[in-house]
Amino acid sequence: MLASMQGAVESGLLYALMALGVFITFRILDFPDLTVDGSFTTGAAIATIMTVNGSQPWIAIICAFLGGAAAGLCTGLLHTKGKVNGLLSGIIMMIALYSINLRIMGKPNVSLRNEMNAFDHIPVIAIGLILAVGVKLLLDQFFKTDLGLSLRATGDNNRMIRSFGSNTDVTTIVGIALSNALVACSGGLIAHHLKYADNSMGIGMIVIGLASVIIGEAIFGAKTIFRATLAVILGAIIYRVIYALALRVPGMEAQDMKLITAVIITCALVVPTVRRAINQKTTAKKRTAEVLANLRQASGGER
Repeated sequence: MLASMQGAVESGLLYALMALGVFITFRILDFPDLTVDGSFTTGAAIATIMTVNGSQPWIAIICAFLGGAAAGLCTGLLHTKGKVNGLLSGIIMMIALYSINLRIMGKPNVSLRNEMNAFDHIPVIAIGLILAVGVKLLLDQFFKTDLGLSLRATGDNNRMIRSFGSNTDVTTIVGIALSNALVACSGGLIAHHLKYADNSMGIGMIVIGLASVIIGEAIFGAKTIFRATLAVILGAIIYRVIYALALRVPGMEAQDMKLITAVIITCALVVPTVRRAINQKTTAKKRTAEVLANLRQASGGER
């Protein structure tokens, strides 16, 4: 039990980078980017192949970061310059990356057994914590810069920012590229953690990323950027812990992962809505009671 919980926390910290990438497009840019499913595998493929061919693991992961940024750049250009619908541009790149990833790996899966590994000398949980916290703090600072504020404003009100003469195409491209760079970096780290890369390992990553964002925001809130990015990291860890606990329920197997994910996301979406509705009803009842009490006092005073 303790070992599975430790593994869940380790995985959560590594997946937190991917969740932060999804947070940038989903919450900051308000852009439905499905490139994530492809760029995650791209990062894993680049990191694995470069390591197998003799490159240092961390150099390979940096290259995975750059590969993800290139994928996001293509999606951004398709959307902004090609005037392709945001959802469709992500789907196009996701499909293209499936073949590109196969080209990179040369076969559907590549093993890292008996190869150099990014986690050979330092525990996974230590590296995951350092990277997650480091990226979180860097993003917090980035979103306070002029470019970061422009990126946030573009997601909040695209038309208003355009009316001020700002080029929203550049901020959109930068946001999508940064998002997919983080996703690919997470893919590279996960590949080293699992000691293999598979061409289908990115399927459903957008759902896992959204689940992490939604769970974090539902539990911890997102009133400020600092709090929002922290909530995403904690949401990614909580998601993996819930997933690990769910698999220990009698009758649940690894093949039920997608069902477990769907249930977790549904609960994360429905519970805050139900809680909000209950609070609204309670507030409405209090206000009604206050109004009736005031009316009774007024009628009593007139008599």
